[in-house]
Amino acid sequence: MALKSYTITQGRDRAPARAMLKAIGFTDEDLKKPIIGVANTWIETMPCNYNLRELAVKVKEGIRAAGGTPMELNTIAISDGVTMGTEGMKASLVSREVIADSIELVARGHMFDGVIALVACDKTIPGAGMALLRLNVPGLVLYGGTIMPGHHRGKDTTIQDVFEAVGAAAAGRISEEELLEIENTACPGAGACGGQYTANTMATVMEMIGLSPLGTAAVPQVDPQKDEVAFRCGQIIVEAVKKDLKPRDICTRQAFENAIAGVAATGGSTNAVLHLLAMAQEAEVPLQIDDFQTVSNRTPLLSDLKPAGHFVAYDVHKAGGIPVVAKRLVDGGYVDGSCVTVTGRTLA
Repeated sequence: MALKSYTITQGRDRAPARAMLKAIGFTDEDLKKPIIGVANTWIETMPCNYNLRELAVKVKEGIRAAGGTPMELNTIAISDGVTMGTEGMKASLVSREVIADSIELVARGHMFDGVIALVACDKTIPGAGMALLRLNVPGLVLYGGTIMPGHHRGKDTTIQDVFEAVGAAAAGRISEEELLEIENTACPGAGACGGQYTANTMATVMEMIGLSPLGTAAVPQVDPQKDEVAFRCGQIIVEAVKKDLKPRDICTRQAFENAIAGVAATGGSTNAVLHLLAMAQEAEVPLQIDDFQTVSNRTPLLSDLKPAGHFVAYDVHKAGGIPVVAKRLVDGGYVDGSCVTVTGRTLA
């Protein structure tokens, strides 16, 4: 198999490059294998991406087990939840472009044969998708996973409840002490905001469009099963390189419509409109804002999730994850089940 990375790693003239790579432990054998960029959005400014360093270890184990050589790279993330209501929130959407650009730059510069992106907070997910579609080398998006629900007086809570409690305290409906109770219990550990907000919505998108393997996104970030998911995704990206299965082979017009249907069926964030239009631009797929209404009109609402509904994202995992939604949509003829996914299998 002639690999793109051989341009950098193979032949007499590349001895200086190999010498530098050997300095950090890569061997001649490593450099003959497919080089997989592991784009990590780990950051210590939020719970959403906090466990991604640990997950990256498992991803790299999976890549090596499948016959590839991982090279990890870093990019950034801005938390919408932390910055909300301040000047800092203006950085959020800009960060999507920086994420896409930085993944693209490293992947082009080092001529990776494939890329797996570890994502979580809102803009990291479409940013990674945009980069993969731009590069059009075999690529996969691994979502870090939702946070577990918080608990307050017998009810599951999310960050939404803290925002609402601020208003309730300001209006005198709850005490400052109860506000502090909610603040202290709503976010119990690592993971992205625990409703069908932008992060979980875009994770749904990535499964429905085919860039994430079905059944991976809904597993919470702190669930021990996430390590197995990460390892398997490491194997899948190497398999995608061997099959030369590229993101633009996956993200067709029909796949974009499947993703829109996934958003509609789960009561997802309207930010999906913004991000799917940007991804379609990178994929060179014609997609208009009015297409979202057309697909939504024909798609049933299957999930009763916060913020509009009652349940938290962890409940999706308990109910079987996005594959359950996908099956209902395929069986009902609401999506195109023939669309291929990063596993090489169809959505159906």
